[in-house]
Amino acid sequence: INMTNNYEGKIVWVPDPKHVWKSAEIIRDFHLGNSVLDLRLEDGTEYQFKVDLESPLLPHLRNPDILVGENDLTALSYLHEPAVLHNLRVRFVESKIIYTYCGIILVAVNPYKQLHIYGDAVIQAYSGQNMGDMDPHIFAVAEEAYKQMARNRKNQSIIVSGESGAGKTVSARYAMRYFAVVSKSGSKTRVEDKVLASNPITEAIGNAKTTRNYNSSRFGKYTEISFDKQYRIIGANMRTYLLEKSRVVFQAENERNYHIFYQMCACAELPEFQTLRLCDADKFQYTSMSGEIGIEGVDDRRDMEETRKTFSLLGLTDEFQSDVFRVLAAILHLGNVQIKAAGGEHSSVPSSDPHLVVFCDLLHVSAPELCRWLCNRRMVLVMETVVMPVPPERATSARDALAKQVYAKLFDCVIQKINAALKVPGIQHAFVGVLDIYGFETFDTNSFEQFCINYANEKLQQQFNLHVFKLEQEEYMKEDIPWTLIDFYDNQPVIDLIEAKMGILDLLDEECLFPQGTDQNWLQKLYNYLHDNPLFEKPRMSNEAFMIQHFADKVEYQSKGFLEKNRDALYEDLLEIMRASKFEFLANFFHEEAQSIKPTKGFQVKSARPGVKPANKELRTTVGDKFRSSLYLLMETLNATTPHYVRCIKPNDEKLPFEYDSRRVVQQLRACGVLETIHISAQSYPSRWTYIEFYNRYSILMTPMELTVKDKQQACKTADSNQYKFGRTKIFFRAGQVAYLEKLRLDRLRGACVILQKHVRGWSQRRWYLRTREAVIVLQQYVRGQRQIRAAAIKHGWAALVLQRHWRGYRMRQIYLLVRLSTVTIQAFTRGWIARRRYKKMVEVQKALVLQKYARAWLARRRFQTMRRLVINVQLSFRVQNLRKKIEDQVRPRRVVNPCLCSDLKPRGVVVNMIPGLAAYIIYMCIRHSDYLNDGTKLKSLMNGVITGVKAVIKDHQKDFETLSFWLSNTNHLINCLKQYSGEEEFMKQNTPRQNNNCLKNFDLSEHRQILSDLAIHIYHRFLTVMEKTLTPMIVPGMLEHESLQGVFSMKPPGFRQRSASAPPGAEAHTITSVLQMLSSFHGTMTQHGMEAGLLRQAVKQLFFLTGAVTLNNILLRKDLCSCRKGMQIRCNISYLEEWLKEQGLGASSAMDTLKPLSQAAWLLQVNKSTDEDAKDIADNCTELNPVQIIKILNSYTPIDAFEKRVTSSFVRKVQAQLQDHEGSNQLMLDTQYRFQVTFPFCPSPQALELLQVPSSLHLGFLTRL
Repeated sequence: INMTNNYEGKIVWVPDPKHVWKSAEIIRDFHLGNSVLDLRLEDGTEYQFKVDLESPLLPHLRNPDILVGENDLTALSYLHEPAVLHNLRVRFVESKIIYTYCGIILVAVNPYKQLHIYGDAVIQAYSGQNMGDMDPHIFAVAEEAYKQMARNRKNQSIIVSGESGAGKTVSARYAMRYFAVVSKSGSKTRVEDKVLASNPITEAIGNAKTTRNYNSSRFGKYTEISFDKQYRIIGANMRTYLLEKSRVVFQAENERNYHIFYQMCACAELPEFQTLRLCDADKFQYTSMSGEIGIEGVDDRRDMEETRKTFSLLGLTDEFQSDVFRVLAAILHLGNVQIKAAGGEHSSVPSSDPHLVVFCDLLHVSAPELCRWLCNRRMVLVMETVVMPVPPERATSARDALAKQVYAKLFDCVIQKINAALKVPGIQHAFVGVLDIYGFETFDTNSFEQFCINYANEKLQQQFNLHVFKLEQEEYMKEDIPWTLIDFYDNQPVIDLIEAKMGILDLLDEECLFPQGTDQNWLQKLYNYLHDNPLFEKPRMSNEAFMIQHFADKVEYQSKGFLEKNRDALYEDLLEIMRASKFEFLANFFHEEAQSIKPTKGFQVKSARPGVKPANKELRTTVGDKFRSSLYLLMETLNATTPHYVRCIKPNDEKLPFEYDSRRVVQQLRACGVLETIHISAQSYPSRWTYIEFYNRYSILMTPMELTVKDKQQACKTADSNQYKFGRTKIFFRAGQVAYLEKLRLDRLRGACVILQKHVRGWSQRRWYLRTREAVIVLQQYVRGQRQIRAAAIKHGWAALVLQRHWRGYRMRQIYLLVRLSTVTIQAFTRGWIARRRYKKMVEVQKALVLQKYARAWLARRRFQTMRRLVINVQLSFRVQNLRKKIEDQVRPRRVVNPCLCSDLKPRGVVVNMIPGLAAYIIYMCIRHSDYLNDGTKLKSLMNGVITGVKAVIKDHQKDFETLSFWLSNTNHLINCLKQYSGEEEFMKQNTPRQNNNCLKNFDLSEHRQILSDLAIHIYHRFLTVMEKTLTPMIVPGMLEHESLQGVFSMKPPGFRQRSASAPPGAEAHTITSVLQMLSSFHGTMTQHGMEAGLLRQAVKQLFFLTGAVTLNNILLRKDLCSCRKGMQIRCNISYLEEWLKEQGLGASSAMDTLKPLSQAAWLLQVNKSTDEDAKDIADNCTELNPVQIIKILNSYTPIDAFEKRVTSSFVRKVQAQLQDHEGSNQLMLDTQYRFQVTFPFCPSPQALELLQVPSSLHLGFLTRL
């Protein structure tokens, strides 16, 4: 903060030894000259922050709560270390989100827990999306690299770094898995599966348990994934760096050797391993010295099965696997070889040592020779060669050096074989490299390995700084913002200290040339030559160490072991024994080494002196020199590619899920370059918003005159200040300006709320007064009326008695007269009915005789007419048969119905001139004609032709929605016709007699009905695919991004990763109206083609499911969409969809049921989320969402402004407790590819087929009506 403003009441960050930074409120304003700043901590205690009067440095201001939890750290208004640390903590601990952007970096915090965010559905959701469109994710980085490779035709690199246990290997594995899924090779080799299969092998031989990580990579790895011109994987190549060979022979307490040794020991009793004579891991020195044999939750035997399976998947033969296991077993046995003291400086190895015997037997080497050269050393002098014994300590070192060398050679051999297996025929067009490399390391004791690791990180940090600086400069130039030089940390002096001439590595290599060189001599040279370098220090209390000021921290290195590890030397005599091995697999390791170092140019002159065994400088290439060369090649590769950075963070050392140790995190943030990115961004204009985003968010601060400007971009430029710059498409703000704008916006909204509250409360009080006054008047009226009623009650009571007396007498007289009249009437009607019955009986006897006479005459005439009609029908049938035979002879040369009928029937124009299903009716009548002729061959040919023709049309028009709709409808009609006229009673119940005359008489076409049903299912799925591909791009913009509620802006602008536009520049953005119009278009086409109502409802249901699934998946993967206002918008859009269903007459369908998960998610965003009752309501009402989805939405809930509250961690735990018995899937994403089972219900047609008219527009002149 500066000293020109009033900051009383502001929140700041002050240093804290436990949490690094803690929050405090300024309780008294600060003025220049004050020595302290009065603060109140969060626990209520007061605290005085001391200020240096000579150079006053005041605490960092805290960002408003509305800006906390951002997807991108560069979106924060105040950019500094405590803001970054707090934002990561809120996202990780409270929102359970492990990924966060920091400009071009993806920060990945290890959750130490399996998360449901890596399924294939999540991969498909990120595929094709821009980085700013979804929540931060390793898949987003992989997609960006893949997209840039295809768009810019430039190779890409993904640099994954972090300290041991931070999750580097897992992140690199997921990145490669993403490429394997989205870029299928399409070949039978399935090279993408092989790329993924290489991970278990490299982890088995290169990973081990350390105190920091159960599966720590003990080597660096750069994997190049190759793509062809169609950007499909065609191969891969792996380069490794600095394998920790010392782990083979030594492990610290609570650590393990490489996994492969324990896997082999776990399978020792298997037949294929019995020849290796293995036993339990605790019986071998190299696997039991640390006391740690197993890993909790890890089954070494099962992992061995996985390792062997991936060996086979890569095409590595059983013989090769057997050779590898043989060498590994020999290393274990070598570690158990006992070296004993033999008096003085002598040592010996018993030739009967069982492990020595096994070692020599497995590797086919000479046991006596091995015993001799383990305990002796050949010294080549000027005129003679002397064999000298060595003490047990040096003999043990020679044994361990041999074990390390053999393992290193085996490791390189396996990597070469993997690379050969991953190389397939084809030309590499481009590649994406994934670098999984160690991060900056500093321990209590740091040696040569940490020195090389930190040297590599210095080089990577330099490359990273230059790349960030370059991107920052390009952004300013693209927006036409004046560029000013930014001061950033350049670590070139540290790199020069290490690798320059007379630097640390150069002096180390020089000392290694001397046979009698020692670590102490080398260290003294460092003190002498580098004492003036400000980045190099000599520790005050030690003469065996030196200190280097790295970019991340000052590190003290112990010089002991530097020369030995840099030489990495093995006695030549032991090498000769290995070369002489009859085990060709092993011998090749060392023959290749001898050939690789053999001079290839110049003359070879034999010296007069005895030849020195390979001990010259050329043959002694040091580890440091090799590492420097490989690092140079790596940097060359990275500089030739577009880099993408993933920084893995270890949140705590205890591996507890979602526990956040601020001290450990900030240490890693300083070491991995995240804070350097913040530093570069904060020096200029770190906050950047597009004009539209700025206008939508802060137009509330504009005057009415400014709001009248139609051009929103111009309206944003009405102010002028040096605190922001106007670019082509964005506004650039200095640090703190967005927070200031948020304060102004909040003040304006709060003021508006106060005014609204004032008027609402006044209106409420006035309404209460008027209602009370009206109620009092009514009560007064009733009281006065009651008094009048009481006064008149007596008078009215006597009058009522008189009236009752007269009324009762009148009623009794009326009843008597009515009963008397009724009795007389009944008697009269009874007498008349008896007389009429007698008369009718006499008349009926006479009429019966007349009727019998006429009936007998009619029966006689009908028998005569029946006989005459029968004779005429017989004659007519005979004549018709003769006539049909003549017609058949005339028609036979003509064309018959064949597949051309299918191709000639085109949907466009047809729907106007013909009835729905006409094509199906025509085809059926042709089938009916063949059945009438009883011609089985013709009928079979016709059916095959129709099916083949429809298939051909569908194949030629796979993307034509109208054609697919037309033939889906007609295929369904044809199936119904074959059922309706099959002659089966169950399908003929609703037929008319005329329709029954058109039933098939001679053939059963049930098998063809099944074939047509299968064809209809195929057409239906192709039909859905076309609709889904058309509708999918509209769903997210229309359902989520478009603000369908006027005046409700429900999204916050992003940070560095700007969200891409949903439509191309100049094109109209999709809205909910666009979605409804497209649905109406689909529905209209299906209706025009006469699609059966049940089938149409199924198609609409599938489209609604797709809409709900895509929308919900985006909510789950985009934190910016999880807000109360967004829930309001979603529910509004769902109501539009429901209204559309009612307008189309589909209100009774089950389409709305598919939107229940989305509807409940929208409700969840809007409902209160604070009390126990709220938690119970959520568990009771969100029945269509599984617990994983509910918790994800709660954790991702993001307030849009200060009037909304975040969901607390305690409330999320309450909901989790309520959901313990909640049944359902544990998948985060809905499967957008899911298809409901389609059915084709039987629906008889009322159409009279004999009355069909074929329109001339169909050009079916070869059809003739018979």
